[in-house]
Order: sequence, then C-alpha cells, then structure tokens
Amino acid sequence: MRDEKTTHFGYEEVAVDEKAGRVRAVFDSVANKYDLMNDLMSFGVHRLWKRHTIEISGVHRGQRVLDLAAGTGDLSARFSGLVGAEGEVIFSDINAAMLEQGRERMLNEGRAGNLHYVQADAQYLPFPENHFDCVTIGFGLRNVTDKQLAIDAIYKVLRPGGRLLVLEFSKPTNKPLEKLYDLYSFSLLPKIGKVITGDEESYRYLAESIRMHPDQETLKGMMEHAGFERCDYFNLTGGVVAIHRGYKL
Repeated sequence: MRDEKTTHFGYEEVAVDEKAGRVRAVFDSVANKYDLMNDLMSFGVHRLWKRHTIEISGVHRGQRVLDLAAGTGDLSARFSGLVGAEGEVIFSDINAAMLEQGRERMLNEGRAGNLHYVQADAQYLPFPENHFDCVTIGFGLRNVTDKQLAIDAIYKVLRPGGRLLVLEFSKPTNKPLEKLYDLYSFSLLPKIGKVITGDEESYRYLAESIRMHPDQETLKGMMEHAGFERCDYFNLTGGVVAIHRGYKL
C-alpha cells in the first residue's frame, strides 16, 4: 500500500508536499507555447471538447462562474460572453505563469469587465460557500494532489442548484483505440513537445498523468462521495476525453 504521505507525479512516487511544485515547474516551462501545443497535440479537437462543455453547462446571463485551471482562458472567454455585464467569471489557476498568459490574452481580446483573476489551489478555494452557479475545471483535475479534496472544496462553493463540470482526459472505450492512443502518447507526443517547447519531459509527464487519472466511473463515484447528485458523464472521441457533470441540490 502506498504511504499516505506520498502521491503520484506521473508514474513517479513523490512526497505529497513536492507534487505541486513539480506540476508548477511543468507549466512554467510550457506556458508560452501552451495554446500552440493544445492545437497540435489534439489536432484542434480540444476546441470541440470545450464547446461541448459550454453547451451542457447551462450557464446564462447574470450568473457567477468559477473556471479552475483556466489556463489561457478558452472556457473563461466563452463564459464571459454568456453571463454578460451583470454576471461574473473568476479566471483561476494555481500557476502564476499560466494566469499571466491568460490575463494577457483576455486583455488583448478586450474581455475585461466581468472577468476577475485569482491564483488559487483547487483544494483550498478562497471563496464563500454557496456562491457560484457553475464551476468548471478543464484539463486540470489530474494535476491536483488530492482530487477528492478539490471536489469537496468545489461542492462547498457552489450554491444549491449549481453544477460542476470536469473536462478531462479519460479512458478510451475500446482496445484498438487505446493501443493507438498509447502509441501516440508515449512515442509521438513527447517528441512534439521537444520540438515546439524544447521540453520533452513535461509532455511525457502529461501522458503519464493521464494514465494515472481515475477512469470515468471512478471519477463519477468521487463526485457522488462529495455530495453531488444526478452525476453523469459524456465520452468524447471514444473516451479519450470525458465531461463529468454533477449538481448540488
């Protein structure tokens, strides 16, 4: 049994208090090429995954949205338009370099009025309880040290009737696709990372972190354990990615 004071960093076993710094170093390294790498490694399909997340979020004018692990702001930008001037979107990331990249992008696009930027750890959210109508975390939960702690924290800051959406890499639903995906992830993806960002190891960690992330049913169970109800998930691209949704009732 794994010592309770250790956790996974990809396939490596590390001390719990070491993981956040290791993850931070990964995103410090790739921040300025983050958008380009997303397009290259997903062949642009990440835009469709995020669009589907927006479509099932139920977010509308005047609501409050918390976008965790916001990266460079693909989801935040769309939510900003949906909630309008009377709504609010919190653009949040644990990594300062990513947060600054996202803030610069939003300012360049003229999105300022209803967006607020907060550097925060998803495990320890600095927001009032029962505050948000929707919380999203896109491609970030797998990097969190204690995923259950983060899901519990999200539950607390959602108002009754609010919902959580987790967009994350998941487990392919058929063996041929899984084998092809493994070949791409461990052979090609790190090489693309080396060419574009000069950092092969960060993208090797990415592939490993995806494999260590809970599968669809396990993550659904974690959400139910936190108190979420009517939990479901949507497999996209054959389960390479899944969107999990749950409600605080």
